[in-house]
Amino acid sequence: MKRYLLLNVILCLGTIAGVFAQKANKEKANSEDSYVLMDVSYMNDAVFMGRRDSITAPYLLPSIGYYDRSGLFIDATVSYLTSSNEQRVDLFYLTGGYMFDSNNWSGGVSGTAYFYNEESYNVQSEVVADITGLISYDFKLLELSVYASSYFNKNSSPDIFLGFMADHTFRAFNDHLLFAPRFSAFAGSQYFYEEYYTTSRLGNRKSGSNGQGSGSGGSIDSGTEVTTVQIAKASKFNLLNMELSFPFQYHFDQFILSFTPTWAFPQTPATLTTDTGTFEEDLENVFYWSVGLSYWFNTNKKN
Repeated sequence: MKRYLLLNVILCLGTIAGVFAQKANKEKANSEDSYVLMDVSYMNDAVFMGRRDSITAPYLLPSIGYYDRSGLFIDATVSYLTSSNEQRVDLFYLTGGYMFDSNNWSGGVSGTAYFYNEESYNVQSEVVADITGLISYDFKLLELSVYASSYFNKNSSPDIFLGFMADHTFRAFNDHLLFAPRFSAFAGSQYFYEEYYTTSRLGNRKSGSNGQGSGSGGSIDSGTEVTTVQIAKASKFNLLNMELSFPFQYHFDQFILSFTPTWAFPQTPATLTTDTGTFEEDLENVFYWSVGLSYWFNTNKKN
């Protein structure tokens, strides 16, 4: 169970926001097995650190991963944009890492490389890679986790994020049904957001199509092209987001059906200075969700 939760969290944090929260591992009586995990998920919007584009970015996410008995794993995912106005492969990303589980301790480290479509308006589309680490301790009543990561951007300094998570797993129907409500809080810098505003937010669509304008609270016309954007104190370490999520998973044979609703409460609105003026965005709370179906099979040879 710990390995399942750990993989879920690592892939969530090491990829697009919470996003891809439907990555699941199988519950195994024998944690020494190596296995392949295939997954198809749908996410209704892309949210990262509580931030999103004002144009919804729904994704269909097929993926496949190999998880070795040693704790090493590799996972590849394609993100297909399913917007009513735009359909395309918007992102491919590859994650590799290591997980461990020892008594009440568990943890892991991962690295992810992102390959975004040049026309992507995803809030994370200027990120090229990340390195993520997680350590957890299970107090039985509550499992507490600390998360740290560095996100590398195309044209600016890397972002540093720290996070705290608290969750507890409830089980029913002979452990077939799992429910793991989680509270999370994340703090960090906002270089990624500054790059995103420059390339996508303020009418500067990479494809040249009409932008969404000010998005959540800005005051710049959608038709105004902005050449420079600066977020005041983008390098400053601030509380960025708090989340409540309620992952449900149902395990049957070698299949896992999952559903995760999440409420994000973004913090620290950005103050932006552009070549047309200065304004402070009006961040809004966000509800988003994902649903997925996974299938796994062992790769170990039977004796």
